[in-house]
Amino acid sequence: MRKLIIISVVALLLLVVTSLSFANTPDIALYLNGKKMSFNAAPQLNNERVYVPLRELFEQLDATVHWDDATRTVTATSDGTRVQITIDNKTAKHNDTDIILDAAPYISNKRAYVPLRFVSEAFGAIVNWEESTETVSIVTADQLPVVGSFDNLKKLLTENSNVGPNYYTGIDMAISESAIKSMDQVEQKTASAIPEYSDTNLQVQGVDEADIAKTDGEYLYQIANQNIVISKIYPADDMEVVKNIPFGQDGNYSDFSPIELYIDDNYLVAIGSTNYHFAVPDMKETERSETKIYPPVGFSSSVKVIVYDRTYKEHPKEIKAMEIEGSYLSSRKIGSSLYLVSNKFLGGYHIMNEEADYAPALRYRDNEEEYSEIPYSDIHYFPKAVSPNYLTVIGVNLDKPDEKANISTYLGAGENIYASSEHLYIALTEYEAVNESVEDPPVTTEQQKMIAPPMPIQRNQNTAIHKFALMDGYIAYKGKGNVPGKILNQFSMDEHKGYFRIATTTGNFFGQDDNQSKNNVYILDDELKTVGKIEDIAPGEKIYSARFMGNRGYLVTFKKVDPLFVFDLEDPEHPEILGKLKIPGYSDYLHPYGENYIIGFGKDTIETGEEQSGDGVSRAFYQGMKIALFDITDVTNPIELHKEIIGDRGTDSELLRNHKSLLFDEQRNLLAFPVTVMEIKEPEQNTIGWPQYGEFTFQGAYVYNLDTEHGFNLKGRITHLTNDDFQKAGYYHNNTRSVKRILYVGNNLYTVSDAMIKANQLNNLKEIDSLEL
Repeated sequence: MRKLIIISVVALLLLVVTSLSFANTPDIALYLNGKKMSFNAAPQLNNERVYVPLRELFEQLDATVHWDDATRTVTATSDGTRVQITIDNKTAKHNDTDIILDAAPYISNKRAYVPLRFVSEAFGAIVNWEESTETVSIVTADQLPVVGSFDNLKKLLTENSNVGPNYYTGIDMAISESAIKSMDQVEQKTASAIPEYSDTNLQVQGVDEADIAKTDGEYLYQIANQNIVISKIYPADDMEVVKNIPFGQDGNYSDFSPIELYIDDNYLVAIGSTNYHFAVPDMKETERSETKIYPPVGFSSSVKVIVYDRTYKEHPKEIKAMEIEGSYLSSRKIGSSLYLVSNKFLGGYHIMNEEADYAPALRYRDNEEEYSEIPYSDIHYFPKAVSPNYLTVIGVNLDKPDEKANISTYLGAGENIYASSEHLYIALTEYEAVNESVEDPPVTTEQQKMIAPPMPIQRNQNTAIHKFALMDGYIAYKGKGNVPGKILNQFSMDEHKGYFRIATTTGNFFGQDDNQSKNNVYILDDELKTVGKIEDIAPGEKIYSARFMGNRGYLVTFKKVDPLFVFDLEDPEHPEILGKLKIPGYSDYLHPYGENYIIGFGKDTIETGEEQSGDGVSRAFYQGMKIALFDITDVTNPIELHKEIIGDRGTDSELLRNHKSLLFDEQRNLLAFPVTVMEIKEPEQNTIGWPQYGEFTFQGAYVYNLDTEHGFNLKGRITHLTNDDFQKAGYYHNNTRSVKRILYVGNNLYTVSDAMIKANQLNNLKEIDSLEL
């Protein structure tokens, strides 16, 4: 049976379609979760708004409807949700919350009609108007339980204190290949006006990911030294800083620290954090002796989004700002819809002592002194995955700056996130005790039960996947799935042709026998039920990188050598391993190169025998950075076609942790990334058999030509460090001049650090100009 979500959505973007005229549309087809709805009385068009018969609509949504003739009030209830509307009155009630309707309900032919927008506001449904087919699609949400009250919040945290970790462990987002294209451009440029330029390296092309630097081919927008710096970089021999948007002590938002940004032809979006302190009551001496953890310090943070109109690119104008308590996790922008995820950790001590009301709060515009709290009736939780965190998903339509954001809040931490154009997946780690708990001294207070529960000797890790429907900034919960093990990052998940693919590691990397680590690939259907799987891959190892591409999947596992596995996923119910390759080293990131090649970025390794290790244990040690080109033309026999080793032990690159630092253009045979090089100048002998670390010798961009015949050809290196910086460097160097991003515009290559933008000719890397920031 379809269930309804209880959350109230602020506004529905598409149903008040003021730009469309329905006068010549006598029949509007309505579909509920893909099935056509039938009405005894047809929907009506009134003042360019779609109205539907209330009773028939709510009954098809499994709601019970009651009519009060005396007050002309309709009450609809379903699964604890109660909606009240009054004829000819724009104020409705959702549970105990007033909702202002866009248009008042009315009576026609003895039937009550409501604006279809109200379906979204009351029940959290997503509604979409398809102009080409003149149809309205409604996607309802399955129900998650609500927190309801502060007392129930305390109860949930106490009862679930040993379910999962009481801290946030990281989050990633990704977008599937079905994602929609960016919004239409406001300014139309001729092909000759601005040359071709590079974009941020995305998991899926066509869907943007926020980054610290972005270009439109003429201007570069970057976050540097607490500012957003706008520089004119084309033409390269006439670069200049045209605008500096200061934050911190010198800016409009004194407590704002920018983290990432987006740009398109319409908007500049800055996402960052604000920090503030609050008074913390002193603990009593008796409480100090009873509790095992002291209360948190008086410090909190919030996430702020600032939207600028960049029609005049040198002078962006702020048009919208909003702020919500918590810390920034990640975001995505699909067309004009911005999705942002935040996490707010809850201080267990203060909750259990009732020293504060811990509902999350938000505000719009910086000049609003007061936050508005999200009511507990609108906060849901994931059963079996409760932890003292608020996970908030925010949807914003950038094309409608006057409309407020759509907010969905959940009790429970999100660890990894994947999104397609239609669905959002939140992966949470759940823990299952498999034996008796360690004996612990008895606890006597509620806060002790929550803060310091007895920990089991052994706990299995499972990944719960929660699925949400997405549409134009709106979100509706669709259900839950579960697979054994824990995922690595955003590239461990993918959606393809209605199926969800996920790679996990079970067991313990250092475990033995039944507790030994193993790796798995699972395929889930639209209802998140497992339909296909491959389990027990590479026992004793763990996943270092994963990539799903169309009907293929790729895994790199590692303990002492690097097996690259190739999977056939074309038949979701019968996935199979096609081939594997074992080589020294491992890859932290896999990048596609055409249909038959993959580039791996990771570390080289050496294996020491029992005698060399000094303690009788055989080990593998990482060395310099390794890039490898794998030929998968013969999927049963993948080959390491070419490889390149950079530096010695200690060499590192942000690319191994953040794919957005890679510049790769297949048509130009161009490959570039930032790297910090450590090299051994004087080999040393040691008695324990552990490899020697190198000394700092370089930081900057490594630029390669790449093709399948010749492999990696180093064109050159570009640094922002001066000779004085190299002389002063020890193990570390001047970090403000560390190259962080590399991009191209036309035939020019640009390297970006907090202190400088440098332009070089792409064909020979000859320096053109540099711009000090």
